[in-house]
Amino acid sequence: MKKVYFISGLGADKRSFQFLDLSFCDPQFVDWMIPKFGDTLASYAEKLFSSINDEDATIVGVSFGGMLATEIAKKHPGTKVIIISSCKTHLEIPGYLRFWRYLPVYKLHSQKTKNPAGQIVLSLLGTRGKEQRKVQQEILKDSDPLFIRWALHAIVNWKNTIVPENVIHVHGTGDKLLPYRYVKVNHTIEKGEHVMIMDHAKELSELLKKLLTT
Repeated sequence: MKKVYFISGLGADKRSFQFLDLSFCDPQFVDWMIPKFGDTLASYAEKLFSSINDEDATIVGVSFGGMLATEIAKKHPGTKVIIISSCKTHLEIPGYLRFWRYLPVYKLHSQKTKNPAGQIVLSLLGTRGKEQRKVQQEILKDSDPLFIRWALHAIVNWKNTIVPENVIHVHGTGDKLLPYRYVKVNHTIEKGEHVMIMDHAKELSELLKKLLTT
């Protein structure tokens, strides 16, 4: 069974993939590493790839993980990369998100599972249903604030304009965080929100199986 490497979204982990049916592959969930001062998305992506160490690897990146997977694809053209609810260049990031460098957005991340800021984050992500919201709240609670701050800084300073040929982009029309109108995609999930790996898991699982087994 083919190994497929999954890179989760900002501050998330393998729990975010639990709603997908990945029985068609051997899923390998890439663990976060501690970034060093001055690490960019490109340099950090290389660190993650060192744990994969396969020039022909198949990689699926979600949101922030998709940006990192794009950087991997640029330097390692033999890889096959699928990004979900993400963007390939800084031009696909909405302009208003650039103000994150001036606003303490990381304060939206709280160590408490029930708080107004946490609910704002959940509404932007599009989490639906009691079970999905519970998982997302647990992930938010367990996220490392220092890692979040570094990642936000790296994102707003990302200047990539190259779209690698070995990247396939899957996006949902209902994404509030990275709106569909700003991105150019290969496959569309109608009404899929930012966490459509949860709320459109069945449809997305079928698409991934098709893309990864053909």
